[in-house]
Amino acid sequence: MHAHDRTFLLYLRAFGRFCGSKPLLDSTLRSIIAQYDRRLHAQPNHPLSITRKLIESCFPGFQNHNELPGVVTVNQNFDSLGFAPDHPGRNRSDTYYINKDTLLRTHTSAHEVDVFRANTSDGYTIAADVYRRDAVDRTHYPIFHQMEGALTWDKSKFNSQDDFLHQLQTDLNNFNPPNVEVEDPNPPFQSSNPLQEKYHSAIEAELIGAHLKRNLEKMAVTIFTEADKALKASGQEAAPEDKDPLKLRWVEAFFPHTSPSWELEVWWRGDWLEVLGSGVIDQPLLIRAGVPTRVGWAFGLGLERLAMLLFGIPDIRLFWSKDSRFLNQFDEKKPIQRFQPFSKYPAAPRDVAFWLPKSGPVVAETPAASSSTPSPAGGKETEPTLSESPAFHENDLMEVVRGTAGDSVEDVTCIDNFTHPKTGRQSLCYRVTYRSLEKTLTNEEANALHEEIRKELVSRFGVELR
Repeated sequence: MHAHDRTFLLYLRAFGRFCGSKPLLDSTLRSIIAQYDRRLHAQPNHPLSITRKLIESCFPGFQNHNELPGVVTVNQNFDSLGFAPDHPGRNRSDTYYINKDTLLRTHTSAHEVDVFRANTSDGYTIAADVYRRDAVDRTHYPIFHQMEGALTWDKSKFNSQDDFLHQLQTDLNNFNPPNVEVEDPNPPFQSSNPLQEKYHSAIEAELIGAHLKRNLEKMAVTIFTEADKALKASGQEAAPEDKDPLKLRWVEAFFPHTSPSWELEVWWRGDWLEVLGSGVIDQPLLIRAGVPTRVGWAFGLGLERLAMLLFGIPDIRLFWSKDSRFLNQFDEKKPIQRFQPFSKYPAAPRDVAFWLPKSGPVVAETPAASSSTPSPAGGKETEPTLSESPAFHENDLMEVVRGTAGDSVEDVTCIDNFTHPKTGRQSLCYRVTYRSLEKTLTNEEANALHEEIRKELVSRFGVELR
């Protein structure tokens, strides 16, 4: 274990909670401590590790970083990447702070500047566990895994700018285009997706962007070709007349540390899927890293999202299972195999309704972070920027549920938001769906968990139960 990780665990075990205005529930804290150093992305034969290795295979010669510590500074996670001081990802409602200067990383990009500064390779990947407070459902978990990669060129090693551009063009000429349709209606850059004209020439940015796209198109085709093979082997392949061919689509995007930027979407099995975010690296970031003569591109993606597609895993909680019936289904030495369900226990939904306190602003019914590409450091773009801490934030309720019921909850959904026409009081109602992956929950067990959640909401947030 890395020295930073040992220090972190000792800190938590000694004090039993995070510093800050709203400390974590002890049970949520214990869960994070128990899982903090499991490193599923590096665990042999685990589907996340298999997915990581598949992606790494698309970038031979890259240096792969899979053991970087999860405790980082605010500067590493936000400031070094140019995130605005009021970016929602900085909020305590989204990020697990240890103290005002230190936190659990919310994205792998927290290590970008350090890796660039070390300057040990032209290309690299980083895969790591990241931590965010978010929704409770089948696709969200407080610990998940991201992977990013970057390729840069040191222009000082070329005799001239023309030599550098010639090298980029030669690389592009040597690419074998994927045998799929690629939609890319966007110009290399425009006012809505600007060129960094202070640092890059137009042709330079165009060639770097094209280099990025050809590499990532190849990676996407590799991943989804393996997914098709797994489906065929499982007998789930669609009839030829019903099977649409794989297609790729580039969509303009915005990320704080690349410009121009794009998302890559894949048409697979009748739906467009967001796969990754990418772009030409923000030159001031490279300057801050002490490598001002380097230019290049970068991308980032969510490992769980791709692994769920590759293996047909329906619930993100399964990745954390220690059940041999799950783990023994996967072998990195064999072709990818689709997950075979070994149990399906009944759901036990329960509703909790309450009047909100009047003592401050409320943030509720925020959409879950359904994409692995927008808001790479956390936070939701639709979330309002508040001048004061909210009296109630939906993520706080999610933490209460996770801290009380853990992995026994499958989903939490707001089903009613009501404002009294006379008093102006606001009421919310959430449906908590209990479903264990390991056993059938009895009514008594579900009721006991639900009652604890109700009590905790009153105790922590001063709500009035209905």
